[in-house]
Amino acid sequence: MGGDFGPRVTVPASLRALKENPSLYILLVGDQAQISACLPEHSAYLSRIEICHSDISVAMDENPKSALRHYKGSSIHLAVQSVADRKADACVSAGNTGALAVISRYLLKMYPGVSRPAICTLLPSRAGECLMLDLGANLACDEYDLFQFAMMGSAMAGVMQNKASPSVGLLNVGEEELKGTDQIRRAAALFSSSPHIEYKGFVEGSDIFTGDVDVIVCDGISGNTALKTSEGVVRFLFQQIRQAFNRSLYSRFISLLARPVLKRLRRSLNPEQYNGAVLLGLQGVVVKSHGAAEAEGFYRAIVHAQRAVKADLCQKVAEKIQAQ
Repeated sequence: MGGDFGPRVTVPASLRALKENPSLYILLVGDQAQISACLPEHSAYLSRIEICHSDISVAMDENPKSALRHYKGSSIHLAVQSVADRKADACVSAGNTGALAVISRYLLKMYPGVSRPAICTLLPSRAGECLMLDLGANLACDEYDLFQFAMMGSAMAGVMQNKASPSVGLLNVGEEELKGTDQIRRAAALFSSSPHIEYKGFVEGSDIFTGDVDVIVCDGISGNTALKTSEGVVRFLFQQIRQAFNRSLYSRFISLLARPVLKRLRRSLNPEQYNGAVLLGLQGVVVKSHGAAEAEGFYRAIVHAQRAVKADLCQKVAEKIQAQ
């Protein structure tokens, strides 16, 4: 029920996921009337869908702690509860990020040695893909939180991308050792002294997409701001391209010639392709979808959750943390 579009996006995305994976079953948690209105009357996939009714939704601006205390029958709470009760292998939500993190932490618990969950996602890079965390679950982080993020991100890169020794960078305002806050510099010292992290130094915002490192670590404010900024730049870029090609008859003719290239570029840079961020550190798979995701993006989040379950991501992350 969460996100900007609710069942209008989540239901078609679920149907596509069921079509692509014959072994998948989906539990749709939310208002049954609204969900049923989005389902086709006759579909081969209806036998693999179950609806769990809840007429309570957590608003996107609801305080996370309030959501935990007062909305125990909400769709987001019941969805995470289904993972805790082993009725589902993973939860995918486009709802309130803070509420999802707090409720997941309360119901699923953290693995020993992990104090907070961190939102981690794949980003496109010149070298293919890189991981970045935290993207908004933790607004205030100390050096030990950032160190845990680095450990969990390294584990995810090893599991999901088959990288034996993934390189790690720490997001900062410059590459020089004296740059940044005391907290960032203390975190860098922890990274450098750990035999479990392949630390490569500070990474500036302009280098996020270069692919120079496999994992980029930051606090939730910096990560979320960087992610949203990059998405805005992509939208602005394609808006400017459209305007440029519509300025004259000649430019419209050129746009026809450039269309195949532009389609490939849009496909590779489209944030929907990379939608779906895992909350690392939890004893269960929880994937956060962008609230503004369309059906394509939410489908990608479901696929991301399936990959995490198949790779036993949560357990592998726990083993990495316990090995430090």
